[in-house]
Amino acid sequence: MARQIDYDRARDLLEAQFSLAEEDFRDGISIGVPQDLESSVQTLFTSKTQAYREALVGCCLARLLDDQIDITKPYVNQGDHAYNGRTLDERVVNPFLHEHEIPCSKSPFLSALRRNVDFTPDTAKGLRDKVAFEAMLSFIAALKAASDAEALAYLRFLLGAFVRLRDQSKIALSRINRVSIEQYAELIQAMLGTQSGGRLPVLLAVATFEAIKRTYDLPWRIEFQGINVADSQNDAGGDITVFREGAVVLSVEVTERAIDKARLRSTFNTKIAPNGIDDYLFFFSAAQPTEEARAAARSYFAQGHEINFAPVSEWILTVLTTLGAKGRTIFTETFIDLLDARDVPAALKVTWNNNVRQLFS
Repeated sequence: MARQIDYDRARDLLEAQFSLAEEDFRDGISIGVPQDLESSVQTLFTSKTQAYREALVGCCLARLLDDQIDITKPYVNQGDHAYNGRTLDERVVNPFLHEHEIPCSKSPFLSALRRNVDFTPDTAKGLRDKVAFEAMLSFIAALKAASDAEALAYLRFLLGAFVRLRDQSKIALSRINRVSIEQYAELIQAMLGTQSGGRLPVLLAVATFEAIKRTYDLPWRIEFQGINVADSQNDAGGDITVFREGAVVLSVEVTERAIDKARLRSTFNTKIAPNGIDDYLFFFSAAQPTEEARAAARSYFAQGHEINFAPVSEWILTVLTTLGAKGRTIFTETFIDLLDARDVPAALKVTWNNNVRQLFS
């Protein structure tokens, strides 16, 4: 008798492991798997046949949800311990891949794996890309022999390959025109609530400064450094620096981390004092500065260095309210252009598209 799959559990499992795979990619972490399995995945993702790697996701989910399933039998009429691989793909895997903007087919069970095929060597006779199919079978063999913990790691490793595939592809960003202040508030909060290693708060702040500059035709030059770029590469040492006629108007540090006294002292000694900065601004997106940090800022004020703190979301919304419709359009267009840069992770672009979709649905 064929085995039944809980598709809600399958979706939850896929979501959780994909999020971990995205974090691995963002943090440069590699999941350790056997060399032959790693080679199989490499073969699958260099193949032009998408069906095999997509079907493997369903195999992993079926194996993890029910170890009594024979994952080589993806059609219910294939006997005891078979499962409905096509329904699992149609309800869970394929919609998930499309929602996360991962290059994929309409369904592996409507292309190379149709007509009641099973995942055994005999099936290879009727397939065009036999090398990729053999890589799939090798992965399945390892999956069947794995413990639950190993099988989970294999799924995470496989999903990591999908994350890399997406990052190499071009993702079209959603363009928006008329947006109300309330909608901006919702959208900005959603973006700031996304783990981005500090990248999104910086891009949002840069877009806001650019909107001010262009709306009021100010003679500013706005520079910002990428994430993980050494501070010494920026003339004034901040994440964002606003220049006017070569002089620093304002230097800004945008942070998701807590601002305490020790951090303020370090910033003063390494950035503010060496560069002679009179006006330094901390934008924070999460934790408020500590009272000790605020007290230290007041002491530096007496030395001629003005250090201020502001919540980045409130600042952006205040500016957007003041700039009017024209300025808000400039902000939106600038932010999308910044987000569209090649070095911005695809996950952040997908986050934008999903948030825009939810906002206007």
